[in-house]
Amino acid sequence: MNLSDYHVTRTSRATKIAAVLGLLILVVLIAAPLWAGRADMRLLGELFLYLALASLWNLMAGYAGLVSVGQQAYVGFGGYMLFALTIFGGLHPIGAILVAGVLGALIAVPVALLIFRLRGAYFAIGTWVIAEVFRLSFAQISSLGGGSGSSLPAGIVKSLSESRSGREHLSYWLALGAAVIVIVAVYLFLRSRNGLALTAIRDNELAAGSLGIDIWRTKFIVYVVTAALTAMVGALIFLQKLRISPDAAFSVNDWTAFVIFIVVIGGIGTIEGPIIGTLIFFALRESLADLGTIYLMVLGVVAILIMLKAPNGIWGLVRGRFDLELFPLSFRVKKSNSSKGA
Repeated sequence: MNLSDYHVTRTSRATKIAAVLGLLILVVLIAAPLWAGRADMRLLGELFLYLALASLWNLMAGYAGLVSVGQQAYVGFGGYMLFALTIFGGLHPIGAILVAGVLGALIAVPVALLIFRLRGAYFAIGTWVIAEVFRLSFAQISSLGGGSGSSLPAGIVKSLSESRSGREHLSYWLALGAAVIVIVAVYLFLRSRNGLALTAIRDNELAAGSLGIDIWRTKFIVYVVTAALTAMVGALIFLQKLRISPDAAFSVNDWTAFVIFIVVIGGIGTIEGPIIGTLIFFALRESLADLGTIYLMVLGVVAILIMLKAPNGIWGLVRGRFDLELFPLSFRVKKSNSSKGA
């Protein structure tokens, strides 16, 4: 065997086809105001925001091993920063979203220094405690409505666009942009040197440490970056809702439990998993919404069945059976075209 006849690559026929289809789908989604109704656009916007949250949680838990049940802390923080910066700071809502991301990263630094002292289940409980501290703290701010919450003033809402349809279109495009930016950011991060270190940590943390990888630093970077992007997504969520309250902003059910469900059924530790999981979650939600509490029971049964039958999620099952990857992250050894012809 001549080694020169082979080369290492990340791309494959499947990744090239996926890239073309992805661009076509993106063009169709960008043009949604031309073919979708208001209700459809609101649903798609919500889907995009959940996809962004799921992709960020997956980066933390699926790659860095930071299983958080308190990501609602940064969703709510981002939402409250949007309200505070626009109402009291006079910032345009889009500028406030960007600043909310920066503030989310800054607040994540001392939080990380505290909870990184915990391991395993204690870390997960610690993240939930931090989220509760955030909720109770913002409930004491009377200028933002205290425990009952506050609505975004009409003047700030109209600064986005004078017409209702213009605001709905902009909100939709912002949600779509958030999902695309998060997925691309996760992909580029995993392709970087830090991403390679993160993948090594995911596969075997002990071996990664023995090879000189700074595990604490890598996880710290992931946590801070995830917090910043989650805060921005949280700001977008409450820009769409136009009203915020502590219970809604820091809801563990809405912003963490459903997100974990999405990642688990889709496939943890993959970029494709949250995409598949989000589509399944919204399909189940829309078809079972009229069943009341039975809907939540069905979600639980689905999650249990998938964890039993496909521990790596639906995409993990597909990838294991067909060796399929839509985002070119893994290295593959291929035979050169010249050697095939010979």
